[in-house]
Amino acid sequence: MTHTSPDLHAVAGVDFTSRPTRRKPITVAVGRISRNVAKLERLESHSSFESFAQWLRTPGPWVAAIDMPFGLPRELVVALGWPTEWLPLMKHYASLSREEIRDHFRGFCDARPAGGKFAHRACDVPAGSSPSMKWVNPPVAYMLHAGAPLLIESGVHLPAVHDGDAMRVALEGYPGLLARELIGKRSYKSDELARQTPERLIARKDLLDALEQGRSRLGLRLRATHAQRDDLAADASGDRLDAVLCMVQAAWAAQQPGHGIPDAVDPLEGWITSAHKA
Repeated sequence: MTHTSPDLHAVAGVDFTSRPTRRKPITVAVGRISRNVAKLERLESHSSFESFAQWLRTPGPWVAAIDMPFGLPRELVVALGWPTEWLPLMKHYASLSREEIRDHFRGFCDARPAGGKFAHRACDVPAGSSPSMKWVNPPVAYMLHAGAPLLIESGVHLPAVHDGDAMRVALEGYPGLLARELIGKRSYKSDELARQTPERLIARKDLLDALEQGRSRLGLRLRATHAQRDDLAADASGDRLDAVLCMVQAAWAAQQPGHGIPDAVDPLEGWITSAHKA
């Protein structure tokens, strides 16, 4: 990514996966923002963590929003007796296997009453996101387990969470937050072939229309070529569109004081870009 002028900022959105493959890669939407326009330049696919880690080392300045949790609920961390500072916590978390994480979290949930099994971060309710400790549907706990070491090793700056290279800023994105604002609760994607319906295709096209018209509170319009638009609509998995949604969130954050993160955010938990503080 390049930085060409003071009012032209490099931004990116990342649809992350805890098990990247050639069929289901980590998808990166790269673009730039000028005033109220977020222009999509290209989409990249990274079929391995090594490839994505190399991308994270791209010289700045840039701001990226990544669709993965950056922290765990403090309530959970304290209950498990884990470190209560972010870096030691992430190093401990990375040292565990996925099976150990599942067993710890399942034990925590089993000891709690029905309807309140999971602990939540402060940002989960305003963002409408899944608890970062969920290990299934979606397995976001494993995304944090896979992604946090990559962020730490790359030296990127995680505002309110972990200091790094201020020219390379990574934020927690959540495409569902922006998508719901634009098309409500309509489903627009599925990895299952049988659920890749005409209705979901129409929802993706409506979502793209809303993004290009700037109909969200973020005050930004997406600019994409006809070929890019067709490509985004045709991707029934929604991975490419999710990366673009995150790119728009990054573009908004790039123009906000403190990247739009509220004051006094708990560094163990992090914050989802553009979520309102409750």
